[in-house]
Amino acid sequence: MSARNQMRAMVDQLMGTGRNGETSRYQVQFNDQKVCKSFLLYCCPHDTLSSTRMDIGECPKLHDNALRADFKKAQQKFDHYYDVDATEHLKAFISNCDRRAEGARKRLLETQEELTAEVAEKANAVHELAEKIGKKLAKAEELGAQGLVDDSLKLMGEIEDLQKKKKEAQDIYKNAMPKSSYLRKQLRVCDVCSAYLGVHDSDQRLIDHFGGKLHLGFVEIREKLSELEKNYEERHEARRKFYEQERYKRDDKRSHRSKSGDQNEHHRRSRSRSRHSRHCSRSHSRSQTHKHDRRDRDRRRY
Repeated sequence: MSARNQMRAMVDQLMGTGRNGETSRYQVQFNDQKVCKSFLLYCCPHDTLSSTRMDIGECPKLHDNALRADFKKAQQKFDHYYDVDATEHLKAFISNCDRRAEGARKRLLETQEELTAEVAEKANAVHELAEKIGKKLAKAEELGAQGLVDDSLKLMGEIEDLQKKKKEAQDIYKNAMPKSSYLRKQLRVCDVCSAYLGVHDSDQRLIDHFGGKLHLGFVEIREKLSELEKNYEERHEARRKFYEQERYKRDDKRSHRSKSGDQNEHHRRSRSRSRHSRHCSRSHSRSQTHKHDRRDRDRRRY
């Protein structure tokens, strides 16, 4: 994106579709069905996982910073309940990812040498320590990049203790298995992002995984979903009641318009009948007068 387009996007995000009176160039509003409600709340997976190994492509719904700015302004005046839509979107996405992860675990069971319960427990101990180390290494690297050297060094001290425990766990795991089996790469599926992790992964490999965009993207999505789910039932019920009330209001207005129309039609017909009656009365009166005049003329003639 050019610097000019970046600047335009920033202004759109701040000012919305109404900047410089440009509303005419927008064919949709933020509440249109075509607009991604998750995007308006900064949690669309298509954006979060963009340019990762699990890039799911462009969102089929519209993403526009100006529409997001419009939504923010409108939300301050009126609750649109878009968090309910976003919750349902993320739940469906995570459920699909969890199904794929379960499928990957089943494939590993089919392709890897089956471990006894005792050995599997020892392997899991190594994996759990490796996961803790990887997360802390990624965090320490992030703190160092932010200039928080003391916090980074404190974490490195914790990491050294975990590395010692991991080495002990690896030795226990190694002694519990035949040498030929131990040398084979034992894998497991990451519970967060479903990527493969190995028992023998190096610290750098752990940093790359737990500090990588894919894993952190899934962490962000899962944390956002967890946050939204806390009030989902309450918000879902509130939205249902709101739309029910709105429907009643619309039905009441239609009923009122219908009754008003019926009354107007009745009044119009009554006026029409009245005019017709008066017309008939006048016609009859003229007819009678005409007859009397004719009789008078006939009498005078004779």
